Amino acid sequence: MVTGIGDDCAVLRVPPGHEMLVTTDFTIENVHFRREWHRPELVGRRCLTRGLSDIAAMGGEPLAAFLSLAVATDVPQSWVDRFIKGLLDLAAEFKVPLAGGDTAQSAGGIQADIVVVGSVPKGKAVLRSGTKAGELIYVTGELGGSAAALARLQESKPVGAEYFRHFRPLARVAVGQWLRQRGVASAMIDLSDGLSTDLEHICQESHVGAEIEAEAVPRAGVGLRKKPVALDLALHGGDDYELLFTSAKAVPAEVAGVRVTPIGRTTRSAGIRLIGADGKARPLKARGWEHFKGNL
Repeated sequence: MVTGIGDDCAVLRVPPGHEMLVTTDFTIENVHFRREWHRPELVGRRCLTRGLSDIAAMGGEPLAAFLSLAVATDVPQSWVDRFIKGLLDLAAEFKVPLAGGDTAQSAGGIQADIVVVGSVPKGKAVLRSGTKAGELIYVTGELGGSAAALARLQESKPVGAEYFRHFRPLARVAVGQWLRQRGVASAMIDLSDGLSTDLEHICQESHVGAEIEAEAVPRAGVGLRKKPVALDLALHGGDDYELLFTSAKAVPAEVAGVRVTPIGRTTRSAGIRLIGADGKARPLKARGWEHFKGNL
């Protein structure tokens, strides 16, 4: 970054031989969070994580972030200060400067729009459209932990530190870069909308189908006994911010300190099928996050 906050525009410098990545994501009260459930610092962290995770899914390096924040008159300044602190703390962890943005008064509630700018070597961005039939499908980390926490919140049940995946998700930037640098991932997406929905995005863009082994899906362990979450939460819950990718190459069981699990393969025949423990294949419909539906 050449010039940050203080002028009408930030001035960014993209490294020679690189292309710019730009992503934007809304965080809206009562859609993505509720004040009574989520501490403002964690809302700020989650807001930036959404953008960083998109950069990770392209194998890129984040360069700068921009925040536009609109709040209603009933939102105390202390809430805003704590939100900004959470966002800036995470930005410092990833060495991503907050280079600009805007503030405004909203007609109701809180609305935050995060823009993250990154870079990737020319022609090397990992797209959703790069896989072919016969490649293996992988996911990082564990799935369903965030959805399990949300389910408990909706039922007014206590949510302790063991449900950290919902409150403090971590963008897999280092994993995405490792996969891109070694040419391992042929197609990739971050798991924000749910495995079933995000896998469908890859299949549609790459014109392939997929088969997933139900028993292979890595489910988060929650509660004091670390009981695996229900399979439906892992398949459709979303908000995990793990990476889903395909590859025809050898993939290690751990990348940048993060577990990587093969869960299926791409196919020539369209559609997504779930292979149960009995070996039978059943259609897997995309039932993840639906925008404009109000999932929270």
